[in-house]
Amino acid sequence: MTFQDLNLNTPLYNALDDLGFTTPTPIQAESFNVVAGGKDVVGIAQTGTGKTFAYMLPILKNLPFSKQENPRVLILVPTRELVVQVVNEIEKLSKYINTRVLGVYGGTNINTQAKDLSNGVDILVATPGRLLDLHKQDCINLDYIETLVLDEADLMLDMGFIDDVRKIERLCPSEKQVLLFSATMPAKVVQLANTILKEPETV
Repeated sequence: MTFQDLNLNTPLYNALDDLGFTTPTPIQAESFNVVAGGKDVVGIAQTGTGKTFAYMLPILKNLPFSKQENPRVLILVPTRELVVQVVNEIEKLSKYINTRVLGVYGGTNINTQAKDLSNGVDILVATPGRLLDLHKQDCINLDYIETLVLDEADLMLDMGFIDDVRKIERLCPSEKQVLLFSATMPAKVVQLANTILKEPETV
């Protein structure tokens, strides 16, 4: 199987060509149609198997251009390093798409991040704590989220973010797609998936 079999669009094919990618990893190949079809998904794959592209390819394919200020895709990750990494991956993939991507995390000036948010964003990558801080200060509106991604879910719960994740999920619209990606599926991740995903498909 190659990326040509995935029915992507020209801007995504051009970005993949620039990156020299021709063959999807198993998680990318198996996730694409399920995510693109709008279902909730539990994706289990080791770190380094291309999980970011597994959810971002179908999200970017289906994300129409919009000038609205509020984010439509929210990706939660446990650490600042992962925010930077995921934003970097999305920027590579959306090179030929007019998409505004922003990462927010603790340990840096919250006012700068609030200003960046006010300029408008389509895809927001965030650590849970900083996202809630920005929400408390009325710097962000999650009413327009269409897709919520929990990336590295096992690590997020290991770091004690379970309550924050549940709170953020409730701040998003009830009608949304939820994608949970994790390297392992311990009981607490299974329990979280059972409570916030609707009839998910496991990949």
